[in-house]
Amino acid sequence: MGLTVGVIGLGRIGSFHADTLSAIPAVDDVVVTDAVPAAVDSTLARLPSARAVIDADALLGSGIDAVVIASATPTHAELIEKAVAAGIPTLCEKPIALSVADSAAVVRRVDDAGVPVRIGYNRRFDPAMAAARATVASGDLGFITTVRSTTLDPAPPPRDYVAVSGGIFRDCAVHDFDTVRWLLDDEVVEVYATGGNQGDPHFATVGDVDSAAVLLTFASGTIGVVSVTRYNGRGYDCRLEAHGSADSVVAGWDDGTPVRNLQSGSGFPAGTPHRFFMDRFAQAYRAELTAFCDEVAGDRRGATALCTAADALEVAIIAEAADRSAATHRPVRTDAIRAHHVIANHRGTATVASHNQ
Repeated sequence: MGLTVGVIGLGRIGSFHADTLSAIPAVDDVVVTDAVPAAVDSTLARLPSARAVIDADALLGSGIDAVVIASATPTHAELIEKAVAAGIPTLCEKPIALSVADSAAVVRRVDDAGVPVRIGYNRRFDPAMAAARATVASGDLGFITTVRSTTLDPAPPPRDYVAVSGGIFRDCAVHDFDTVRWLLDDEVVEVYATGGNQGDPHFATVGDVDSAAVLLTFASGTIGVVSVTRYNGRGYDCRLEAHGSADSVVAGWDDGTPVRNLQSGSGFPAGTPHRFFMDRFAQAYRAELTAFCDEVAGDRRGATALCTAADALEVAIIAEAADRSAATHRPVRTDAIRAHHVIANHRGTATVASHNQ
C-alpha cells in the first residue's frame, strides 16, 4: 500500500506540493484542506483523485501517513505540534515560527516525541548546489576561504505579506543562511548585517529593509557573504559560490542567470532570465518532497539532505543575530542569542554569551 499524505494550505506553494505529491510513486492518496474554499475547489479540479476535508484538525485525524504544512507562517508551530502529538511525520515550509523562542520550544517538543519533522529548505536538493556541497566535503577545494550566497527577487511581495513576514532576514535570507551552513557543515559564530531602503516606503514603515548584506564568520574561519534584495529588475537571481585555497566552484550559473554580461565576445548567458523562484527550483522542490515521502515509507537514502527542526532552529538563530546586528550596527555572536534563549548548541556543546553582546 502507498502513502496517504495530507497538505495543509493550498496557496502558491501548497498547490504545487499537492500536484507534486500526486505524481510521487510512493503516494497513493492526497488529502487537502484550506480555509479558502476556492483554493480547495481549484486543487480538486486539477487532481480529481484527491479528497478534501473541512480543516487541519480533520485532516490530521483522517488517518494520513504524513503531512505537508504550507499554511501561513503564524500557524506553523501549532500545526507541527498537533501533527507530532498525533504521531504524524511532518514536512513544514520554513520557518518553524517567527521567533527563536517559539522555534526552540517546538524543537524541544519534537525531540521529546521522536516523530520525524523536516523543514522546507529546498535548495539542498538543487543538483548544482548538492554537487557544490559534495565537492567541498571531498576536500578538492582545499580550505574554504569564502562562500557567497545570493537571493535577488525580481519584485517585492505584497504589502500585506511584508507586514507579517518577519523581515528580510527571517523571510528571505534564511534560505541563504541554511544553504551556506549546510554547504560547509559548519556553524556560524558571528554575524554582521546591514540593510537599506530605496523602493517602497512601506518596508521602512513596518521596520523592514528591501535590500541587505550579511557577513557570516564560521567556526572554521570561513567567511560567508549573503546578499538579498526585493528589487532585481532583470529577474530571479539565486547563486552559490565556494572559493578555496585550491579551487573554486559555483552553482546557479546557467543560461537563465539574470545578468547582462558586458564582456566583449561572450554570449553567456544566452537564455531568458529566470523570473520566479518556483520555476528556478521546481526540480529541487520535487526532489525534497520525494525524499520526505521515501523516508516516511522507510527508504532513508535521500533523507540525509532534509533539513531537520534542529537545523532550522540554527538558521533562526542566525536570522535573529542579523536582525540585532542591523539594528545596532555592530557584530552579534550567535552564542549570545543561544544564551539569551537558553538554547544548547546544535552540535551539543555548551554556549557562553560574549560580555559585550
